[in-house]
Amino acid sequence: MGNICRSPTAEAVFRARVAEAGMERLIFIDSAGTHDYHIGDPPDMRAQHAALRRGYDMSALRGRQIGADDFGRFDYVLAMDRANLSILQRLRPRESQSHLGLFLEFARRHEAREVPDPYYGGPEGFERVLDMVEDAAEGLLEHIRSTRL
Repeated sequence: MGNICRSPTAEAVFRARVAEAGMERLIFIDSAGTHDYHIGDPPDMRAQHAALRRGYDMSALRGRQIGADDFGRFDYVLAMDRANLSILQRLRPRESQSHLGLFLEFARRHEAREVPDPYYGGPEGFERVLDMVEDAAEGLLEHIRSTRL
């Protein structure tokens, strides 16, 4: 939504998984929000602290809003929840060939398909987001390895 909690967390986790696999030159990763609330802002400090405790540094990331050109730049455009997926479906150009879906469709250990927004909750919400995102990041990387590379 605003690109300061869930999506930069997913970006940082997926970047780490891709780097661990030695594939950082093959896979371009970015995150964006569907709203313009936090353009240029760093990720929420609570998200940063939770991520850093697990070894993910998000301090260099800055919020940005998705644009129509992103659908041509990326093979996968993934939303954290159905509300943002609906917005992305409306923004998606007709000619886009990118996969548009939910990030958690690639999760293997979590049945939920929406990453809950931790913004208005306590620290446990940021930990839960990390658990879900780590699961989906592993699944997404395995999917890409088996279908794209």
